Amino acid sequence: MRNRVQNLWQQVLSPKNWSRQLNSRKGFFVWIVVLMVLKTILAYGADFNWLHIASPVQFVLIFFNPIGFTIIFLSLALFIRRKELYYGALLLLDGLLTTLLYINVTYFREFSDYMSINTMLGYKTVNQGTKVAGAVTLNWHDVFFWADIVLLIGLFVFKKIKFDNRRLPRFYAFKTFTFGWLLLALNFMVADIERPQLLTRQFDREYLVKYLGLGPFTICDAYNTYETSQVRKSARPDQLDEVKAYIKSHYAEVNPSFYGTAKGKNVIVIHLESFQQFSIDRQINGQEVTPFLNSLYHDQGTIAFDNFFHQVGQGKTSDAENMLETSTFGLPQGSLFSKLGNDQTFQAMPAILNQRADYSNAVFHGNTGTFWNRSNVYKRMGYQNWVSGEYFDVTGKKATSWGLKDKLLFRDSVPYLERLPQPFYTKYLTVTNHTPFDIDKQDQDPNFVTTNSGSKYVDNYFVANHYLDQSLREFFDYLKKTGLYDNTMVVLYGDHYGISNTENHYLAPILGRTDGEWTDLDNANLQRTPLIVHIPGYKEGHIDHTYGGEIDVAPTIEHLLGIGTKRYIQFGQDLLSTKRQQLVVFRNKDWISPDYASLSGSYWNVKTGQRITDPTAQEQETLNKLQASAVKELAMSDDVNQKNLLRFYDPKGFKAIDDRNYDYSKSATVKRLKHQSEERKSNSLYAKNGDKTTLGDYVTDAPEVYDAKGDTTRVIPRGADDFSGSN
Repeated sequence: MRNRVQNLWQQVLSPKNWSRQLNSRKGFFVWIVVLMVLKTILAYGADFNWLHIASPVQFVLIFFNPIGFTIIFLSLALFIRRKELYYGALLLLDGLLTTLLYINVTYFREFSDYMSINTMLGYKTVNQGTKVAGAVTLNWHDVFFWADIVLLIGLFVFKKIKFDNRRLPRFYAFKTFTFGWLLLALNFMVADIERPQLLTRQFDREYLVKYLGLGPFTICDAYNTYETSQVRKSARPDQLDEVKAYIKSHYAEVNPSFYGTAKGKNVIVIHLESFQQFSIDRQINGQEVTPFLNSLYHDQGTIAFDNFFHQVGQGKTSDAENMLETSTFGLPQGSLFSKLGNDQTFQAMPAILNQRADYSNAVFHGNTGTFWNRSNVYKRMGYQNWVSGEYFDVTGKKATSWGLKDKLLFRDSVPYLERLPQPFYTKYLTVTNHTPFDIDKQDQDPNFVTTNSGSKYVDNYFVANHYLDQSLREFFDYLKKTGLYDNTMVVLYGDHYGISNTENHYLAPILGRTDGEWTDLDNANLQRTPLIVHIPGYKEGHIDHTYGGEIDVAPTIEHLLGIGTKRYIQFGQDLLSTKRQQLVVFRNKDWISPDYASLSGSYWNVKTGQRITDPTAQEQETLNKLQASAVKELAMSDDVNQKNLLRFYDPKGFKAIDDRNYDYSKSATVKRLKHQSEERKSNSLYAKNGDKTTLGDYVTDAPEVYDAKGDTTRVIPRGADDFSGSN
């Protein structure tokens, strides 16, 4: 072994061999490949934060993934026989790869994201109010990205490197090109094993770069951009006619008993991460899992829904947000936010409430702003303020790998929340109740004893639920103490399941069932998540048993605020309407209603819990109609989103959103909110408190609240719903 290492050094790696290598066609090619790979790894480490690697496989991949693509791209020059053209082409291709790398480096420094094809083509303004060209940040190590090209050209000029007149061996170019493809195929195979559905779900651009490399990411983005543009290019305004006719026939008339019940009130939507309905009123070892939520659920001021289902697809949390804000479904594959969000036309609740009732708005979340492409999507939805993880201290134990802990998110949002002009519409995205539901020991209630199911996910789930419940109680206490509570409607909803179907045999006994009697209908029923609408001052609270889903939330909220929705393209129906269809459509074309369900190709009687194996003629006719309705609704929504048909639609009083008017940089947000809250007639909580902060009114038992800011964080940037055992 020692002799082999010595021979490798003496015959290949030793500097005395460099001149000989550079003066041969093969050697020059190898040098260009090696230098390009090293520059890519430099960018990964010095600028891309090592892509936040979180497993040994990811560590290996970030060193391996530049090699295959670099060989493929640069080997194109090997097919050129004329020596002058060969060397020129090789340097040109090297320059192109370096340019691609460097523009991503400079872009990432400003936006913590990778440059898309749309951005490269100047298709839209993607930074906070200015063109990216005016926001380039230079670092001292940038010289290394270009030094090799300058040096090699200089060596040619001073004839230290001379053109090699010898032609490459026959088939050498083809063999090298093929070898590059084999390496890239191996890369894809390992990436698919480590992160299944990487290309279809497209959680986050960083994941694609981490697993596949910058070149393949750019090609994937180019393909998606082209595919989207072709679909949208074929779209015509008259295609909206069928959609509008469907919406008109599908519209459910408002219930006058509830219309305008919360008119003029602030709205706070709290997104309960991975929270399922079965935890409500659940007792474990004689203790309530969520005592505060239980009290809110049964409060006289609350309208709660116990047959409310999540309807997300591969976009998971981003799908839930899209349905909540726009009342349109997510995509059949991937995330609408990620795939289409950069240039999608939305007619979403933030803009509707702002334009119809002068609501200010904001989103609060303890994870990085670019996840699920939110920094672009929220602008196009009309969100004025996007307060993400960059605004908060997420160092040390203040965060989990998914973001700032919930107790701290609610507390640390106060300096921004209190400055919003009233009425306001805000959304909180919680994260602590996220798979794998690991809560630090210091955050756990020592008096709460969870289950012993045999599954750590099930047992941890209830611990995480309990923590989330405590954080909500603290937030409501703050709202009451400051007076915001009296004039605020709070909407709480679970975005999707937390316990997957693979864990249900551990969960079954806790729910009073046995593993052997568990069915697909039971799995479907577990897709219920809470929807709790709490309106202080309302005295006729109740639990509504209507069947509905996330697609129905927007018209329900808007009608409670006294804002009509007939003019908008919304696929949901007001949950409080007596005219609603009560058909809950899932993204995979399954569906459930009060009487029947279609699940994985089989029909079920919901009331008896039995599979329908031999339906009567009347039953079959009913089932066929329900199935056709489900397919039609999804198809109409897909047409609207995939073809971006809303760009052709101008509902009365709605002004199209110009995303260039929104600036989410921290300095601009702080300045904007400060100005709004200090205006002469400001009605913000801060102004009403005598221009003093209300942060002192917030009481939390979070043990990390006064921890000093550290140098490291546990937050791992990724798609918000991505989870694998290694992460």
